[in-house]
Amino acid sequence: MSVATPATRRLSTLDRWLPLWIGLAMVGGILLGRFVPGLSELLSRLEVGGISVPIAIGLLVMMYPVLAKVRYDKVAAVTGDKRLLVSSLVLNWVAGPALMFALAWMFLPDLPEYRTGLIIVGLARCIAMVVIWNDLACGDREAAAVLVAINSVFQVIAFSLLGWFYLTVLPGWLGLDSQGLDVSIWQIALNVLVFLGVPLVAGFASRLIGERSKGRAWYEETFLPKIGPWALYGLLFTIVLLFALQGEQVTSRPLDVVRIAVPLLVYFAVMWFVGLLAGKTLGLGYARSSTLAFTAAGNNFELAIAVAIGTFGAASGQALAGVVGPLIEVPVLVGLVYVSLWAARTWFHTDPYAVTEEAVMERTR
Repeated sequence: MSVATPATRRLSTLDRWLPLWIGLAMVGGILLGRFVPGLSELLSRLEVGGISVPIAIGLLVMMYPVLAKVRYDKVAAVTGDKRLLVSSLVLNWVAGPALMFALAWMFLPDLPEYRTGLIIVGLARCIAMVVIWNDLACGDREAAAVLVAINSVFQVIAFSLLGWFYLTVLPGWLGLDSQGLDVSIWQIALNVLVFLGVPLVAGFASRLIGERSKGRAWYEETFLPKIGPWALYGLLFTIVLLFALQGEQVTSRPLDVVRIAVPLLVYFAVMWFVGLLAGKTLGLGYARSSTLAFTAAGNNFELAIAVAIGTFGAASGQALAGVVGPLIEVPVLVGLVYVSLWAARTWFHTDPYAVTEEAVMERTR
């Protein structure tokens, strides 16, 4: 039973019980994959350009409401914050891949397939679910949109290069086993275009058209509350599909899942806390510090799974490691949403909901 704190009283019923809904979605997906004959094969065949159409629909439904809430007229102010931008780039493209490489070799020295899969997860930076966690934690919505967009551009440019470095060059320098990674820039760019570009354009168009035709007050007070819950519906739908596709692998190799899960748990926790600490140290305030933490900890599981399957095969250990990624990331980052709200009051000495309500009042003036 949840504690009736001032913060939790302002959460909707859906938000307050989100860990339960996510747990049920995972279990439901696994049961569907195990006991509905041919379902996983059918979902696997519904792909266009290596992208699962049902999962793409779920992710687009998930991301659109959050990106429709963004105040795009404030984006320029976010890009002017060099502390936020530089720290995000360093955490995502220097610290994150390096930490995952170290953890993969530390915990899985005897399992090269899983180790490679984890390193791929570490290279696939956030573009999707992080907008949900940031919104639930009352982070800076505009800052999240900017950081996700910038990291997506870097992803197209840097993913293949960093994959080559961490899977071939660095292991060779250290006298370790190396494995190559053959993935095209087009595959990465297509992934970013679908999962970020489409909902970003839709969200921008919604605000532009809605405010011009009905006014800002109507858009903020009437339209957004109606579409808001669909973000979590899309999230739960996506989780069901993911675990329907890969549930058999997860349940048939429980000990392997545990070994993969341990470094992932360490990774998500360390990246989140380092991000929050960096924001606090730089004086970014709670909202942007929280956004920095979640964008540093989040990963693009869809890209990681697609690359692992495309390069090593659907039944490979690399693919299983990619699937275990969201299995661990989703509940851990949901838990960190609550930790973040607690940190806002105890560490930053601010009410995250009060900040959000003040911002809403400003938007409706």
